Amino acid sequence: MTYIKIALTLYEQLLITSVTLPIEMLRAGEAFAKRHCQASYLPLEIDCLSHSGQPVKTSMGISMDIQSNFVTLRDYDYIIVPSIWRNPRPVVANNPLLASNLSEAWHHGATLIGVGTGVCFLAESGLLDSHSATTHWHYAKQFIKNYSNVDLKPDYFITQSDRIYTVASLNALADVVVHLIGQFYGKDAANHVQQNFSHEIRKPYEEQRYLEGAVDRHSDEQIAAIQFWLKNNASAISSLSEVAEQFDMSYRSFNRRFKAATGKTAINYVQEVRIQQASELLSSTNLSIQDIALTVGFTSQSQLSRAFKEQMNQTPSNYRQIVRKKLFS
Repeated sequence: MTYIKIALTLYEQLLITSVTLPIEMLRAGEAFAKRHCQASYLPLEIDCLSHSGQPVKTSMGISMDIQSNFVTLRDYDYIIVPSIWRNPRPVVANNPLLASNLSEAWHHGATLIGVGTGVCFLAESGLLDSHSATTHWHYAKQFIKNYSNVDLKPDYFITQSDRIYTVASLNALADVVVHLIGQFYGKDAANHVQQNFSHEIRKPYEEQRYLEGAVDRHSDEQIAAIQFWLKNNASAISSLSEVAEQFDMSYRSFNRRFKAATGKTAINYVQEVRIQQASELLSSTNLSIQDIALTVGFTSQSQLSRAFKEQMNQTPSNYRQIVRKKLFS
């Protein structure tokens, strides 16, 4: 049987929740997919690894079982490098081969996710040289001193460069895990996990990250400018052909280039923007669903409800109930 193989690197002084949280979320996504997404379901193999292959006793006094050592990292598809309590330098010094093991794994095709000060191991490997990264805000200044070749983005909670993610906090890690679950099992599984694990309403992963080398995730600058305009004018758009004309493009060329650059049609993109805006209004205002529909650009409450159910797998009223419980319970 084919598995999605995921490893977590364990060492002394690690932040336990940066290990347990992604495991629990991934298992929840896997369980949902097994029940509801048979066509896309692949089981997960999640292992904890250490330098010696022996159990690791954390600073909290909790001993964690180990399946293998760092040498086998090259055999995994995804590797999560947890955050470290306090000063990470002694931990980095005590695990001198982890950086090279991560480099080898990346060159074998693995995707790496560095969490907080655990990003230091990625920086030690040289994989982040001349690339963007982030880390826990408290360690940012020292990180810049230690790793001057890394383009640190301390104002971002998430960065993505090729197959390397770095995150600044546990919340950002949760967002990346939801994003990965969406890649593994689809948006329904991702939405299910997000609703059950997120304690607040947050922006989508794609809006929080710094994606290196991209103009709104692609290189077509004119389409990127159109996307920016669409985000700010989604509620007032009555004709996409008029939008194309406004940007001196034929409607046919506009549709072709938009799909090639973004992977989706302009109509679907506008619909996603409107649903996102509707979600924010459902969570933060007492406007009726009818008023929200008209505010974000739908012609009726029923039109919003159909689009919302299709994208979010629940009705606007159910969504409002769920998020209100999270916000005010």
